[in-house]
Amino acid sequence: MTIAKEVFGHIDGEIPVYLYTLKNANGCEVRIADYGGIVVSLTVPDRTGKPSDVVLGFSTLDEYLKGHPYFGAIIGRYGNRIAKGRFALDGVAYTLAANNDENHLHGGLKGFDKAVWQAEIIEGKEGQSLALSYLSKDGEEGYPGNLSVKVVYTLTEDNELKIDYEAKTDQPTVVNLTNHSYFNLAGEGTGDILGHEMLLNADHFLPVDAGLIPTGELRSVRGTPFNFTESTAIGARIDSDDEQLRLGGGYDHCFVLNQGGDQLTLAARVHEPTSGRIMEVYTDQPGVQLYTGNFLDGSNVGKGSAAYGHRSGFCLETQHFPDSPNRADFPSTVLRPGETYSSCTIYRFSVR
Repeated sequence: MTIAKEVFGHIDGEIPVYLYTLKNANGCEVRIADYGGIVVSLTVPDRTGKPSDVVLGFSTLDEYLKGHPYFGAIIGRYGNRIAKGRFALDGVAYTLAANNDENHLHGGLKGFDKAVWQAEIIEGKEGQSLALSYLSKDGEEGYPGNLSVKVVYTLTEDNELKIDYEAKTDQPTVVNLTNHSYFNLAGEGTGDILGHEMLLNADHFLPVDAGLIPTGELRSVRGTPFNFTESTAIGARIDSDDEQLRLGGGYDHCFVLNQGGDQLTLAARVHEPTSGRIMEVYTDQPGVQLYTGNFLDGSNVGKGSAAYGHRSGFCLETQHFPDSPNRADFPSTVLRPGETYSSCTIYRFSVR
């Protein structure tokens, strides 16, 4: 099967944006826009073979251009938050946009989620692949160095959406790339995700302050509502009287994966009982941010004309830790000339 390409819309009435459709032989399909590298839809079958779109998003480019909470997008240069939009590298201070109260979030005012990427259909060894490339110029959003980025999406015959990230720089900089898809395994627009059963391969999480910046503590999940070491419904403890849950309005925290980012390993497994769908997340990153759609308020209307209400999707953003550029005790996110940033995340789908 060949990858289909169609016009998704235009920016300012001039710049064309294209939508690419990847399919496999098992009824899985993913549609990806070259604007923001957005996963616009991801269709997978349930236990009866019925396909449904399991990611939140819009039907038209114009709706994305109006603004949205990063539905399906590539996030960079730095996924998650950097405190007060400042960091120092090799003795040089850098100031970034404060676009999340006083903090910097997801790359700034115009991050990778708002860039038009150069797309190339490539011959994948494992399935259909789409390569997206972007040059983030020195000084963009305050970051140093010309950063050359390549993200390859592959839809495999094993019902996996595989995302390979690569980046190189000509000056020392910081990099933390991820994808910000919101999932609802019952189907987008079908309601909240509180009944989804989740396992996280993480014995610790990062507590945050009122600005959702990590305090620096690696806290054990034992005896807390953050213990997903055994499969537990997302909603089982989300409204408990826990200080950290109050600060985030639910789960909006980075979990410290037990393997520590040394190798590709299982980070999470999510089961939706009604449809039988299972999503497993594999990554070589040291952390995964669980976000439970706490700020969704019904103002975004999705592809099926259903409003996305409170907690109608969840994110599992594989990444390095938030605010790492300001914390020498966290795994480093520094990239230097001659080095290659390389990362892989796999979303694998099955049923039971």
